[in-house]
Amino acid sequence: MLALYPHLDVLVNNAGAIFDKRTLTVDGRERTWALDHLAYVQLTLALLDRLKASAPARIVNLSSAAHTRGRIVLDDLDAARSFGGMKTYSQAKLGNVLFTYALARRLEGSGVTVNAVHPGVVSSGFATNTGGGLGFFWSLIRPFLISTEDGARTSLHVAAAPELDGVTGRYFARSRETASSALSHDRALQERVWEASLRQLGLADSPK
Repeated sequence: MLALYPHLDVLVNNAGAIFDKRTLTVDGRERTWALDHLAYVQLTLALLDRLKASAPARIVNLSSAAHTRGRIVLDDLDAARSFGGMKTYSQAKLGNVLFTYALARRLEGSGVTVNAVHPGVVSSGFATNTGGGLGFFWSLIRPFLISTEDGARTSLHVAAAPELDGVTGRYFARSRETASSALSHDRALQERVWEASLRQLGLADSPK
C-alpha cells in the first residue's frame, strides 16, 4: 500500500462485522475484535509515517452508536469467557473510540487529525451472513435502514469538510459533532486499551 500511495491525505477505517458464534483468527484472536478493532490499529500505525509526511492529513475511524453499550474486559478481549454477538461487537466499537482519543493525543502538533464517526444504521451486507437470530433480525429490519449513500455522508464530511481543519479527538454522527459515551472519555481506559491492542499485535508503542 505504501508503494501505491506515496501521498496520503485521508485514511478511512471502515470495518464492521457481527457474528453469532465465537471464532478465532489464524492469529488466535476473536474475529470480531480482530476485524472491527485491531485491524484499525494495525493499518493506521503502518501508514502513520506516510500520513505525517503528507500533513495536513486526516484519519476517520468508523465506530457505531453501539459503542455506548460496550464494556471493555481487559483480561478477556478475545471473549473466551463471555461471548455474545452484540456484546462483542459493542466492545470492538468502543475500542474504536478509545483508540481514536488515545491516538489524537499522540498526534498533537503533527498535522494529522483523527476522529470517530457513527455512520448510522445502514442497509448493507453487515449481518446478512451471520446466521441465527442476529441474521434473521437483520434481514427483517434491513429494508427500513438508511442507504449506503446516506451512510457515507458523515464519514465524507469528517474526511473532507474545510471547517474541520485541525479538529481532532472528536466523535461525529449525522455530520455533527456529538458526545460519545462517558466510558469512552476514561483516559486511563484509553491508555490501557492502546497498550493491550499493541501487545496483541506485537507492536512497539508507537507513536510516543
